[in-house]
Amino acid sequence: MSLPEFLYLSRSDIEKVSLTMKDIINAVEEAFREKGYGRVEMPPKPGVHPQNNSFIHAMPAYIPKLRSAGVKWVSGFPENYKLGLPYITGLLILNDPKTGVPICVMDCTWITAMRTGAATAMAAKYLARKDSETLGILGCGVQGRSNLEALSVVLGNLRRVKAYDINKENLSKYVEEMTKKHGLSVIPVNSPREAIEGCDVVVTAGPILRHPNPVIEASWFKDGGFACALDFDSYWKPKAMHSMDKFCTDDLDQLMYYKTIGYFPDIPEVYADLGEIITKAKAGRESDEERIMAMNLGSAIEDMATAIKIYEKARKMNIGTWLPLN
Repeated sequence: MSLPEFLYLSRSDIEKVSLTMKDIINAVEEAFREKGYGRVEMPPKPGVHPQNNSFIHAMPAYIPKLRSAGVKWVSGFPENYKLGLPYITGLLILNDPKTGVPICVMDCTWITAMRTGAATAMAAKYLARKDSETLGILGCGVQGRSNLEALSVVLGNLRRVKAYDINKENLSKYVEEMTKKHGLSVIPVNSPREAIEGCDVVVTAGPILRHPNPVIEASWFKDGGFACALDFDSYWKPKAMHSMDKFCTDDLDQLMYYKTIGYFPDIPEVYADLGEIITKAKAGRESDEERIMAMNLGSAIEDMATAIKIYEKARKMNIGTWLPLN
């Protein structure tokens, strides 16, 4: 019996689909709402670690409402830049929820970048002050770019960005590109402290370190601020995290799994995951003085919510290459 063809989408194909950041934020929010109601299947992601501070993760998820089921096989190797390769690479496979047959294989680097920024923006929508004007970005790579793009969608009063990167060339390019793209005042700073002090929203987007040496102090972070850590606990000192009035995460089960394999030795008790906040099972921001952090680990439902939108739009636009399954 002959199996149907599947659609292959390269990164350039995905970019041609032109899914907007606003569309991705909406898709990610819908996925977390379904999660909050207990209507998704998403086991904690297993992984292997061939190099120091590297990972290759399998990230499966099923979102019935979106008719999206699949898995992302994604790697992060921080030394890849020395070879002219990106930190994040991988593939995503979508399956037909009715038959299990693969229907699409696509590059996952663009999706990973964009959905991560979208998840930060979604968290900020519920946890940051509505009048937030100043954003601090620590790490001016792919995530520094996508997070600024996403936050500019949900933070209507955003006016200023303070950016820091240990690589001065990367920092200079970031300031030039982001100023031109977003029309904001993007200011380079010389230290993590300068990037954090006085900011309403802070995003740390460095490499994830198995044995971190964090630098961020509690006193640097303002009352009423919102922080999103995309790099686990690599850069926030335990006292800084414990100074938060509310400590949230995108997926509690996944965070607890990481604790069993040696990550997060000293973090606060989790107040809520984002699905609970979106469905109002737990309150989001309740005052302008609260210090709130979201430790976003990266969830497969974000990938599947984005990937199904890309797949459906690519089919309508006749983008991609059809290949035989057998």
